[in-house]
Amino acid sequence: MTKNFKMVAKTLYGLEELLAQELRQLGASAVELGVRNVSFEGDTGFMYKANLSCRTAIKILKPITSFNVFKEEDLYAKIYAIKWEDYMDAEGSLAVDATVFSDYFTHSQYISLKTKDAIVDRFRDQKGVRPNVDLDHPTLRINIHIDRNICTVSLDSSGQSLHKRGYKVATTMAPINEVLAAGMLMKAGWNGQCDFLDPMCGSGTLLIEAAMIACNIPPNLNKDEFGFETWPDFDVDLYELIENAALKKIREFNYKITGFDIDRIAIQKAKENIEAASLTEFITLENKDFFETEKENDKTLFIAVNPPYDERIAVDDVEKFYGNIGNTFKRNYPDSQAWMITSNLEALKFVGLRPSKKIKLFNGKLESRLVKYELYAGSKKAKKN
Repeated sequence: MTKNFKMVAKTLYGLEELLAQELRQLGASAVELGVRNVSFEGDTGFMYKANLSCRTAIKILKPITSFNVFKEEDLYAKIYAIKWEDYMDAEGSLAVDATVFSDYFTHSQYISLKTKDAIVDRFRDQKGVRPNVDLDHPTLRINIHIDRNICTVSLDSSGQSLHKRGYKVATTMAPINEVLAAGMLMKAGWNGQCDFLDPMCGSGTLLIEAAMIACNIPPNLNKDEFGFETWPDFDVDLYELIENAALKKIREFNYKITGFDIDRIAIQKAKENIEAASLTEFITLENKDFFETEKENDKTLFIAVNPPYDERIAVDDVEKFYGNIGNTFKRNYPDSQAWMITSNLEALKFVGLRPSKKIKLFNGKLESRLVKYELYAGSKKAKKN
């Protein structure tokens, strides 16, 4: 039986609580919240499970050592002293990512370079061969985190960021990050309880994440490769056991998930992504202008939308566009709850509806709001009475 060890899961701002909850539900111990990260403990099998099943994690890091650094020479000497031959072969390849919060060390790329030099020099001195650098598909991805004078060295068990689920084969302009999409839906309380609509679906990210949550499908089932798969101690039998156990927890979903988009090309791209995610049986696409649609029946409807912000996708008349969103919600979609994310905080005023919830998130570097609108037939007062 393998021992538990400490790990750190990185996430987006505002999703830390959700990630901590996911980790606890999967069986992690010693869960502690940080800023954009959650630390926890588990064994090797749990590391595999967290990578496969966490919807709101971007990376799962396995720290191997930490030490004090006061100057460049400290960093080089202490990285050089690590037994890197335990983690990779000299014929392998490596990539180094660094994040730095320090007065002395200010340039993360320089830290990455110094780390790489120390590792390569150790292999050359000991084995006479030096590993190559491969930023896309390295044998070992290493993470360096310097906070003031403390340097933590971790192995990146995820490889490419976990938001790259493996289903996005076609993208539109300004697609929403998959981790943000899942986090937004989880914040909104979506768990497959009714019909779902994304009225401006673009390349289909919200639809796919909604279907995976509803069916309890592991989000990274389609991922090509995790970082841990190229480690010398990778246990393929254990991974397959974990994967099969997760697949057994997939559940049935008996409601409709629908996506509209006015752009025929966006619909085609969404169709390709949905097919790549093997979710065509759950999701229906329609080439429609949302502003000319109305609710089809009197069933409860959950609406989630990531409209253009007038940042990467231009909107001719922001006031009119966001006003139309509000009018369509109010007039044509009674007895629904609508959740919308936007970084155009000014545009929210033009929706003309009072949000019952506002949650601060970041879409990339753009500060955004996830807002909830309760949509009633008639007035809210009449509904209450």
